[in-house]
Amino acid sequence: MVTIRLTRRGAKKAPFYHVVVTDSRKRQGGATLEQVGFFNPLPAGKERRLELKLDRIDYWLGLGAKPSERVAELVRKHRREAIAA
Repeated sequence: MVTIRLTRRGAKKAPFYHVVVTDSRKRQGGATLEQVGFFNPLPAGKERRLELKLDRIDYWLGLGAKPSERVAELVRKHRREAIAA
């Protein structure tokens, strides 16, 4: 099954996550099908906290990909902010 999940990058105590589409059987941080955004839980200065390619996420969801709980929450939040803006 294809899943949309976070994969951790960054340094110790400075997390940075890529939102990726991958085969659920692959290990975390392994080969991915596509990178569809990023999540920075500790932005400094004018750095962006979240950026998602919603059109690509919708494409993969249409093909049957399942988002992780955290990714589903981030997508809902990003959609709400996009509507409010």
